[in-house]
Amino acid sequence: MRIGDLAARSGLTAKTLRFYEQAGLLPAPPRTAGGYRDYPEESVERLAFVREAQSAGLTLAEIRSVMTLRDRGQAPCAEVTRLIDDHLAEIEERLRELRRTRSTLRALAVRAAETDPAECAEAGVCTILTPPLTGTPTGLS
Repeated sequence: MRIGDLAARSGLTAKTLRFYEQAGLLPAPPRTAGGYRDYPEESVERLAFVREAQSAGLTLAEIRSVMTLRDRGQAPCAEVTRLIDDHLAEIEERLRELRRTRSTLRALAVRAAETDPAECAEAGVCTILTPPLTGTPTGLS
């Protein structure tokens, strides 16, 4: 099938298909006598896999490594499981960081609600984001 047909069936653009080919995600197809790309039917399934893997957060390099294993005749299940576990751990860490940031922002929102802009000191940048001093800072005497 020609690139336009594959684009329509996969929901991708011809430009994306050429990029995937260049990136090693889609094997270079044979060419017709007229020089057109002639993609095999299995390209549709391969592209569906790429899209699903991307939606799971895998990078193109990770997807390529999985496809390389499959193309060599190896089952990539162990590699896919490792990638999923790694990405899940990263997501869990990001969620912890976001919860800490949310807590900080909630405290700052309370401080902002209690701050009268007319009473802001000219010496600092913003009293909302500058915690009040409570004694001598560590390391200074």
